[in-house]
Amino acid sequence: MDYITLALAKGRTAKDTFKLLETAGIYFNDFHEKSRKLVFYNDDQSLKLIFVKAVDVPTYVEKGAADIGIVGKDNILEAQADVYEMLDLKLGKCKFVVAGKYPESDPEKKRNLTIASKYPTIAKKHFEKKGTSIETVKLNGAVELAPLIGLSDMIVDIVETGNTIDENGLTIFEEIESISTRLIVNKASFATKSASINLFINNLKSALE
Repeated sequence: MDYITLALAKGRTAKDTFKLLETAGIYFNDFHEKSRKLVFYNDDQSLKLIFVKAVDVPTYVEKGAADIGIVGKDNILEAQADVYEMLDLKLGKCKFVVAGKYPESDPEKKRNLTIASKYPTIAKKHFEKKGTSIETVKLNGAVELAPLIGLSDMIVDIVETGNTIDENGLTIFEEIESISTRLIVNKASFATKSASINLFINNLKSALE
């Protein structure tokens, strides 16, 4: 049977995504949270789900290994993948911010900036729009530590409540963009499997209403 492949990001929004899929009438009965399986099929075998790291979802979709993907906007922006962004699922709402120690990191007072981030592409593009050339330091965790130990002037990171920023004595200088979980589609698949993909999208839209 012909099916569409969905790449789903592991992590904090996966549980909410499964709830949304079930509201849309899409069930994976062999899935459970402790399972180590990476591939699942829904009841009628029309949908194949693959679990991958969030950072890899845009690549799987762009390269056609998956027809559709559900992943945070942060990973879509960082990957710069050539895909269709079809739907905001309004899950995992956060925002990108520029933060650092005040006043020594104040971007208005410094010319040559070093920015630590898990998202160096997003950081670079943001400061390029402002006409500021920066050096980026790629970190995969504890980004808030970088300005505290002199590794960077500031950070570009995602925050939900801002508590971690506050607790580490940092100041948010600027909000870059709001982000949330999105549905993305491979461009070729959207042409060749349009009926199945549109049905999936419409079911999710109904579940969101």
